[in-house]
Amino acid sequence: MNRREARIKAFQVLFQMDNHDIAFEDAANFALEGAAIHEFTSELVRGVITYKDDIDQAISEQLVNWSLNRIASVERTLLRLAVYEIKYNETIPIKVSINEAVEIAKEYGEENSGKFINGVLSKIVSDE
Repeated sequence: MNRREARIKAFQVLFQMDNHDIAFEDAANFALEGAAIHEFTSELVRGVITYKDDIDQAISEQLVNWSLNRIASVERTLLRLAVYEIKYNETIPIKVSINEAVEIAKEYGEENSGKFINGVLSKIVSDE
């Protein structure tokens, strides 16, 4: 499994956890269809869980006329994932984190999801 696939699986696990209020293990089992979890997927999911409050605060500070709860689940989950990478994983270049989130948004989100994700993440990066 490459890093893109691991990110997609992390996105799917986090999405399940957020939308169905289920535990990490249950969400991973569902998203991975019983397969073993990749180390990078686990790192991403556990990182988002650990820093969720700080991540949500960073996202909320960049939203104009929106609240985090009003953002569609796909975008909210991808923002959390990318902000975790940007703020807490120094081994991943910021541009890679943004690009990956935008590309996954294009695949799983609405028509303008990629642009929205890019805009919010660009604001977060410029504030650092």
